[in-house]
Amino acid sequence: MTTAALRYKASHSKTLALHVPKMQWKLLYAVGILVSFAMLILYIVQINQLTSGAYVIKSYNKEISALTTQNRDLQTHFAETDFLGAVQNRAAGLSFEKTANIQYVQILDSSLGMVK
Repeated sequence: MTTAALRYKASHSKTLALHVPKMQWKLLYAVGILVSFAMLILYIVQINQLTSGAYVIKSYNKEISALTTQNRDLQTHFAETDFLGAVQNRAAGLSFEKTANIQYVQILDSSLGMVK
């Protein structure tokens, strides 16, 4: 054998080692479809969780605003009762009494002097 023939035989054996295995296209398509279907299901689950989370946040915000309004009303009521309590204690300290009935003094028109 000549050198050229030996080189051809050596290069031919190297190319056989690099050959690509045959693909099973049906299996690849089936795996692709299954992966796509799984991703679609996961997408639906995540959208559902996101929607429920947004609903919970919205309801908590409503509850926070209602509690803030109630807190403001309670603070106002507490300030009023604290002020009235202090006034009542001061009135009791000065010996004031609560009136039972009111009587008005009637003044006749003829008893007043007239200004000209």
